[in-house]
Amino acid sequence: MTNSRAAGKDKPNIVYILADDMGYGDVSCLNEHSKLHTAHLDGMAAAGMRFTDGHSSSAVCTPSRYSILTGRYNWRSSLKQGVMNGYSKPLIEEGRMTVASLLKEAGYRTACIGKWHLGLDWAPSGGQPSDVDYEQPVRNGPNAYGFDYYYGISASLDMPPYVYIENDRVTAAPDRITRAVDDTAWWREGPTGADFCHEEVLPRCTEKVLETIDRLRDEPFFIYYPLPAPHTPIMPTKEFLGKSGTNRYGDFVLMCDDVVGKILQKLEACGLTRNTIVLFTSDNGCSPKADYGALAEFGHNPSYIFRGQKADIYEGGHRVPLLVQWPERIAAGSVSQEPVCLTDLMATVAEIVGVRLPEDAAEDSVSNLRVWLGREGDGPLREAIVHHSINGSFSIRKGDWKLELCPGSGGWSDPRPGQEPEGSPAVQLYDLSRDIGERVNVQHEYPEIVEELTSLLRAYVQQGRSTPGRVQGNAGGAQWERTLEWM
Repeated sequence: MTNSRAAGKDKPNIVYILADDMGYGDVSCLNEHSKLHTAHLDGMAAAGMRFTDGHSSSAVCTPSRYSILTGRYNWRSSLKQGVMNGYSKPLIEEGRMTVASLLKEAGYRTACIGKWHLGLDWAPSGGQPSDVDYEQPVRNGPNAYGFDYYYGISASLDMPPYVYIENDRVTAAPDRITRAVDDTAWWREGPTGADFCHEEVLPRCTEKVLETIDRLRDEPFFIYYPLPAPHTPIMPTKEFLGKSGTNRYGDFVLMCDDVVGKILQKLEACGLTRNTIVLFTSDNGCSPKADYGALAEFGHNPSYIFRGQKADIYEGGHRVPLLVQWPERIAAGSVSQEPVCLTDLMATVAEIVGVRLPEDAAEDSVSNLRVWLGREGDGPLREAIVHHSINGSFSIRKGDWKLELCPGSGGWSDPRPGQEPEGSPAVQLYDLSRDIGERVNVQHEYPEIVEELTSLLRAYVQQGRSTPGRVQGNAGGAQWERTLEWM
């Protein structure tokens, strides 16, 4: 990797805020029918650019986070379906470049604060995964992947262990077992640190972000802030209870919006707004735990006009809010309809800081910089985007065509895997220009499109990349690729 630009003040700071399970329709500037008023996110859109066709690589959290940090599709890793838990081993391969390691080498100070959910090496004290010696260092966490500083939790806020980790140490060992108090403020029973309270995690992590901005204000910095919200447990603080006029999920979304406001205000107070890139997005669509039925009674749909929700191969599973603010370079009030993917962060920041990516990194990342800057190009940024559902089902999108290689949702919506109506076609093909709701399967009418997209996906798998460059490998090797022979 070569750095063609000297480290210094000309490099923009970068703050990446990743919501956990927030739907596209939960951001009011993206949903004209929203019953939630996300004032600070709307302000970001007014000051920068909003994307109407932004996507996560997966419809669930762990794999999306892998793709964001590595610029590589999640299904190339050893995790082929589902998510990890709080005791899981690290998912990012040893030696693999991440956005953080790239920027650190380019002269940035780097920090990760919040929900990691990519695995850690806990020190064992027994034979079970949950048998942990909390007095020993935690290995192969964010500090091993390019982050100078880490403060946060190992996985989702509903997954034990419930302890804060600062760099490679637990801040306080567990002194009790806690369990859920009701259906919305729900978490799995597990060991809980002496200094840990579920309701305080979002405010405490936000305060750490603000402190980090203050501490690093005199040098280029990258802060990755994966929020633990509005994922379960849905626990807005008293200040936000009832504020949305909907249910507790709506109130929690407004609390997340307030977090964004606090970060923007801190940047302004430090004189950093103009040359700081702030990105806001979500790891996947909204979870059914938000209670779509209750929200519908208020006239609110977290998935907006899209079919499905978190875990699904349908648009509601992976089409996410994506806002980018950079006053020095991005025109205020910009709107992009360009199809982009969250894997694109690495190639984008590499172009910004003048770094040439090696062949074995960011294999599925495409720079979005020309779109950010409003520059005309010779066609779309991407040839296609590949998506993945919780059960490992694939889809591939090229232009307006979207091919889904499963007969149903591949996730939690109807028809669920194994519950599809008898005789359902094995694949689904939708023309999103005419059928954004993915209701009319036209796979019988366009067999040539099915074949074209299937062949393209097969090539992406076999080449180990979807960008130009030398062929790379996938975890699982030939044995895993044989499972895709039906493509």
